[in-house]
Amino acid sequence: MNMTDIHNVYFIGIGGIGMSALARYFHFIGKQVGGYDKTRTPLTEELATSGMAIHYADDLTLVPECFKTKENTLVVYTPAIPKHHSELNYFIANKFQVQKRAQVLGLITKGTYCFAVAGTHGKTTTSSILAHLLNEVNAPFSAFLGGISEDFNSNYVCKGQEYTVVEADEYDRSFLHLHPNMACVTSMDADHLDIYGDADNLKQTFAQFAGIVAKNGGLLKPQNVGLKGISYGIEDGSDYEIHNLEIRNGAYQFNIKTPKEIIRSISFSKPGRHNLNNALAALAMAAEAGFNAKDLAEGLATFKGVQRRFSYQIKSRDFYFIDDYAHHPTEIEAVHQAVREMHPNLLVTVVFQPHLFSRTQDFMEGFATSLSKFDRVLLLDIYPAREEPIPGVDSGVLLEKITQENKRIIDKADLVQELQNLDQGVLLTLGAGDIGLEVVKIKKALQHAY
Repeated sequence: MNMTDIHNVYFIGIGGIGMSALARYFHFIGKQVGGYDKTRTPLTEELATSGMAIHYADDLTLVPECFKTKENTLVVYTPAIPKHHSELNYFIANKFQVQKRAQVLGLITKGTYCFAVAGTHGKTTTSSILAHLLNEVNAPFSAFLGGISEDFNSNYVCKGQEYTVVEADEYDRSFLHLHPNMACVTSMDADHLDIYGDADNLKQTFAQFAGIVAKNGGLLKPQNVGLKGISYGIEDGSDYEIHNLEIRNGAYQFNIKTPKEIIRSISFSKPGRHNLNNALAALAMAAEAGFNAKDLAEGLATFKGVQRRFSYQIKSRDFYFIDDYAHHPTEIEAVHQAVREMHPNLLVTVVFQPHLFSRTQDFMEGFATSLSKFDRVLLLDIYPAREEPIPGVDSGVLLEKITQENKRIIDKADLVQELQNLDQGVLLTLGAGDIGLEVVKIKKALQHAY
């Protein structure tokens, strides 16, 4: 594919966080960009406002004519799009250049020094921290992020073309299309079993990814990830290690031991040991690529965060409202650890929206165990995304397995009213579905009291 011959880029699933970052890139370099998504969101509205033609029905008559010119149009789709999608099938049947998102990302980044962040948890936060650190040391880089960085207020960053930061997504084995020079694997917990079947197949695919990295550069990973590479961790004897960890005024203070030196008195304000590991991974990747570790460490103190990653919506003396994307039992456990560490002795109410019938079925027991640790549990119905319902898999079944007695299912339409009586403790909204769209409503209803 010769990008100089491409004038138009059409996205099927343009509202996805990874797809929209690519859309921003092509728009930035002067291509005509448009696309379809099934749901109108603030993100799609923002893309439309910038000049992209977007529609919300699978209808060929709504596709602008300029995107029906086969010779100079690239069609990009996400694997989450169903195979019967009429627009996708039209472009395939008429022999357009049709590529998966990951294939296009691989082509764009191939000529750069590519940092790739892989793992079943922590990709977006780690890649966002890495982008922030590269910006702090004035590196010429671009970043394609899986969330909205609060430092850049975008999921696409362009400060140059020499380096790129990408998320190496394991879904549909997408990360095998990348050509990373430096990578990390944050975790290999079982997930996406609708694709892989079992955890062993998932791990084998991560091993394939590690093999690709080995041909080009270096791999970083925690001690408990069974791949060969440079290790990082918290007080565990890793090559890159956080030690002397303390909490002061709601932020972490610590030292970092690198293979070459000890850097002292570092500050980082994002709660949770998982976020500390994410920060260390980002620093280690940049340091291994040749950037000064002390300069990178100073940059950790100014990292603002990522939307929907332990994002404080309300902070007061007795009440905190936090929103997070957690949608896997391990991620919920990490949020629980963080909130108990930062806000001990406060009652914690969690609102959780399960994401996908298949994931709920695969990790039913894990979800029940992790959610039972909170003081009050409100469950929304399962967000189906790309899936059809699975008989016997619903929020009611999950509710029965939760051992916390203070629990119930709630309709999303009743959520704001239910939460208006909260006046102390911690409120958490968790999930990867459309629960994020409720956050603004909840915040508006609650913040008048603070």
